[in-house]
Amino acid sequence: MQSEPDKGVNFITSTLKAPVGAAEAALRPLSFAEFSGQPKTIERLQVMTGAAKRRGDALNHILFSGPPGLGKTTLAFILGHELGKNVRVTSGPVIEKAGDLAGLLTNLEEGDILFIDEIHRIPKTVEEYLYTAMEDFRLDIMIDQGPNARSVRLTIPRFTLVGATTRSGLLTAPLRSRFTLQTRLDYYDAATLSGIVRRSCRLLGVEIDDAGEREIAARSRGTPRIANNLIHFVRDFAQERANGRITRDTASAALALLEIDAAGLDEMDKRMLRTMAENYRGGPVGMSTIAVAVGEEAETLEEVHEPFLIQEGYLQRTPQGRLLTAKGYSAVGLKPSGSQDSLF
Repeated sequence: MQSEPDKGVNFITSTLKAPVGAAEAALRPLSFAEFSGQPKTIERLQVMTGAAKRRGDALNHILFSGPPGLGKTTLAFILGHELGKNVRVTSGPVIEKAGDLAGLLTNLEEGDILFIDEIHRIPKTVEEYLYTAMEDFRLDIMIDQGPNARSVRLTIPRFTLVGATTRSGLLTAPLRSRFTLQTRLDYYDAATLSGIVRRSCRLLGVEIDDAGEREIAARSRGTPRIANNLIHFVRDFAQERANGRITRDTASAALALLEIDAAGLDEMDKRMLRTMAENYRGGPVGMSTIAVAVGEEAETLEEVHEPFLIQEGYLQRTPQGRLLTAKGYSAVGLKPSGSQDSLF
């Protein structure tokens, strides 16, 4: 009889065609050849996996960083598939104490991959146990307390730790230095996203023309996860209010219903920009102040909305706070105030 799995941890065999059975997982590429974009990262991973297979050794530890939705989890599954190894998935907040980490590591087999999402959120007291696990493949665990306390050394199989983080600056230097490869995933260009939209529609059995692909890709904020989410809604819209085929007009009408404009700005993006323009004369203003004004958590704005707004030139981040650019004013139909004119 199998024991219950660890809380919040899913054991996933990477060689299965649909690892988690979810719609998102069904669209995930299973090999480097199927993965679009991130060419430098893919080449680095191909070098590492090829060498590891030649040596018959475990893959070295890898750290993925970058905004959410760009393929960090997908790449972890591709690594497992390419190596023919299992992937065990968990996240930083789930690992609350050393015992949780020990349970994960001792259940691994030789060469398996442990994927920790949001690895920067692992408690620092637990993180220290990772150091010896990553370097020496052993764990020193304290048993009991007080006079009865004793240290127990556990030997663990050689494994690969694949960490993913959206905020690499929060990782401690000792942990970061233990990853052989540290690679950042960047936003995708429109052409690559169009190819991803085409592939996803094919897998979903959705008919779409070239103009429809480009329309969805242009509004996906350079993020494959957003593109796939939009495809599901546009498909539903096309089936209910069109002939089931996604064209440019159909995609445009569906995304207008979601309040996503032609540049990919959603309702919260515009609320942020309008609040800065109307209430704070374009800034500089702190993110916590903006968060209170728009009724959203500052962390959500920083991780979900701000990166895209800065990359596309709607906002600037300064030591004094966030500053609205001329493009940011234009996005909400306003003009820079007199004090802002000289800045742009």
